[in-house]
Amino acid sequence: MEQFLMPLFDYQLLLLVALGTFAGIYVGAIPGLSVTMATVLLLSLTYSWDTLSALALIVGVYVGGVYGGARPAILLNMPGGPAQIATSFDGYPLAQKGEAGLAIGLSTILSIIGGMVGLLLLVFATPVLSDIALYFAHRDYLLLALLGLLLVGTMSQGAFIKSIFLACFGVFIGLIGLDMISASPRLTFGLIELQSGINVIIAILGLFGFAEVLYQLSQKTPKNHKENVVGKIIPPLAMLIKFLPLTLRTSVIGALAGVLPGVGGEIAALLGYDHAKRSIKKPSRPFGEGAYEGVIAPETANNAAIGGAFVPMLTLGIPGDAVTAVIIGALIVHGLDPGPLLITNSPDLFWVICGSLFLANLFLLVFGMTGIHLFKKVISIPKGILMPIILVLIVVGAYSINNTMIDVYWMIGFGLLGFVLRLFGFPLAPLVLGIVLGPLIDQSYRAAMITAHHDLGTFFLGYVTSPISLVLSILFSIMLLSTIKSFRKKAQ
Repeated sequence: MEQFLMPLFDYQLLLLVALGTFAGIYVGAIPGLSVTMATVLLLSLTYSWDTLSALALIVGVYVGGVYGGARPAILLNMPGGPAQIATSFDGYPLAQKGEAGLAIGLSTILSIIGGMVGLLLLVFATPVLSDIALYFAHRDYLLLALLGLLLVGTMSQGAFIKSIFLACFGVFIGLIGLDMISASPRLTFGLIELQSGINVIIAILGLFGFAEVLYQLSQKTPKNHKENVVGKIIPPLAMLIKFLPLTLRTSVIGALAGVLPGVGGEIAALLGYDHAKRSIKKPSRPFGEGAYEGVIAPETANNAAIGGAFVPMLTLGIPGDAVTAVIIGALIVHGLDPGPLLITNSPDLFWVICGSLFLANLFLLVFGMTGIHLFKKVISIPKGILMPIILVLIVVGAYSINNTMIDVYWMIGFGLLGFVLRLFGFPLAPLVLGIVLGPLIDQSYRAAMITAHHDLGTFFLGYVTSPISLVLSILFSIMLLSTIKSFRKKAQ
């Protein structure tokens, strides 16, 4: 436990966490420069460092990067990463109403609470939760992925049928590439370029970045000046207290989602948003039109998922998300063996990670509440100047992912597709959700069928005989019935 305080009193670790958090915020705020990419770069930079210093910097970048993606989502309707897609649903309408500063202030302060809840889960519930996650079977991950698809109803924005179509199309796109089991080409149409599949970051850059640039440039009528007004940043204490119960609930949801390997902040954010939409009977505004709850819920959930994602990484050697997968690589590079004995053999490492997470969330308050007026100046630049600059950043971001022009071409293709879909009233988020969940659904189903010896009876029997599968089945049934009921109400 003494090691928990080490980053607080070791000036070198303290500065590294501060530097990492600051850099992570601004890396996450640039579409295309993901926190995963930044962590990969740090892995090579910190190769010769001692382990604790390297982890302090990486943890800071991780926390800052997850938060930083909210700024472009709120100010420009361009999510910094998949975890901020849900944030843009109500964040950007708030910016259009001149309340961007308040949206950022709320998301910053309450996200820190989410981060602290995730940290508490990491510290106190690591053994129990890691044991539960160990018993998750392939069929359970299939059910989690299908639960994710049910979130299409939440993201439909009044176009349920269109959302279902795009989600299915997204699943189709997500299956393109080499088969994960047989390694044979699938849906590639004989093109070698398609064998590596479609990168979800490329899709996001195109659908939410390039498409937004095209859409903004296509608008002849000048936008309301209010959307460029940041306004008050620090929210009233009464407002923070009002939203505290929702913050705590979505923080717990996000932390628990983070524990499940492969789920990640994007699913946690969508689960948080879905919970808010279902549980809040009288939101501040209708969801999708600038509800404060629609910004708070996904932001607290994805920040809470950070602490949860460390649980399977530190106890089982299984990455909770893409960033913790890179951190596992960092631990191996530094001669450590991630797995059940890591905490026993290196307790100082565990507590330094916890202390760094605590510090990073404190620095988030300092850095997260500053620099907002700089963004105000950026978005006040005339569209004819700002949009080409953003376009250059998007192209550079797309190219830098794999250092190939093919990704740039794909980004442009998704951008044109997103622009056309937006003109015809199609919501874009279900398409991205399908791309993300398609491979997980495919792999989980096929692995579950192999485990059941390709017998459907044995496959479905597992959902009744396993307590975890039974609980997930009940939850899936409830959400399915709720979605159908909601659709029928809208259809009447």
